[in-house]
Amino acid sequence: MKIILAIAALLAVLPGLVYGAQTVQENIRVALLKGAESVRIDGDGVLATDEDGEPLRLELPVQVRRGRDGVAVGGKTVRKLVLAAPGAVQVNGKRYRGTVEVLPQEKGLLVVDELPIEEYLVGLINCEISSLWPMEAIKAQAVVARTYAVYQKKARGGALYHLESSVLDQVYDGCDIEDSRAARGVRETAGEILTYAGEPIQAFYHSNCGGRTEVAENVWGVRLPYLRSVQCDYCAVNPSARWEQTLPLKKLETLLLGGGVSVPGLRDIREGRRNESGRLADLVLVSTRGTVTVPAVTFRKIVGYTVIKSTNFQVKVADDSATFAGRGYGHGVGLCQWGAKQRAADGFSYREILSYYYPGTVLEKIGGGLRDAR
Repeated sequence: MKIILAIAALLAVLPGLVYGAQTVQENIRVALLKGAESVRIDGDGVLATDEDGEPLRLELPVQVRRGRDGVAVGGKTVRKLVLAAPGAVQVNGKRYRGTVEVLPQEKGLLVVDELPIEEYLVGLINCEISSLWPMEAIKAQAVVARTYAVYQKKARGGALYHLESSVLDQVYDGCDIEDSRAARGVRETAGEILTYAGEPIQAFYHSNCGGRTEVAENVWGVRLPYLRSVQCDYCAVNPSARWEQTLPLKKLETLLLGGGVSVPGLRDIREGRRNESGRLADLVLVSTRGTVTVPAVTFRKIVGYTVIKSTNFQVKVADDSATFAGRGYGHGVGLCQWGAKQRAADGFSYREILSYYYPGTVLEKIGGGLRDAR
């Protein structure tokens, strides 16, 4: 058991992994857990304080729970628990750099990690792609992830956190899977983001577009000039380029009802309109009470993003089951990660990769000058 004594003034973490000591890093706040019943905290040299910066004496590892009036830890209840360490703080066995905050929610606990964006990115690379990929693909991923983070921080500036650590924003599991190639990709693009008309773009990206990327308005109903549909033949080598799923109609009926779409006695699913990128715009669901037309993006969300991997599919119904055969994985907007990998392997630079998937954007170094990404 490790006895820790926090000193309120000592909440700074080590210098950044990526930037030099003279560079001021911007921080990002990432929600690690939401609504958690309890959280296990551990680590070496962990410093803990309450909401007023008063030190807390704790024995680690310690279990933190939602108390009646706040956060219950070590026999006390505080309104906020703040944790920092020279290396990393362990949260449920995963190590996180920066400062970890545990706050009470209406139900459960909210755990937020605040750390420099560049350090966040080093941990993110192997969550979103692989650091074994060509370096130019890693650098492209670093730029789009940094751009996405900067945009979300600006959009959610007054919130308790700027990003979630899941597919709802960007996948981030802490520093346990950091490595030298991930750090290099972040370091060699340090501070670079994509802008349009002088503002950070909404740098959406996905795993595999299946041959052609999608426009933003077909997914979210908002047109963004730099998120156009472009041909992408580079992602075909990926295993998820083609996929197939068979589901019983009864199970689909239950899933749809849970998502607010009532189709009692579902007996057929028909393909509706397709948009200019070849993806389904909607589906026609035939039940004992008639037909219901559902947007394909809504159908995919209800059934599950890992089940219906994209909206570029065909569907056949037989023997009380529906078989979906499709191409691509993800919403299809912006950078295609597997396409970027193959482009990098073929000799394209990260700047060329970015300009292809985000036409009209400019590569800007935060605090520095502008560089055309084309």
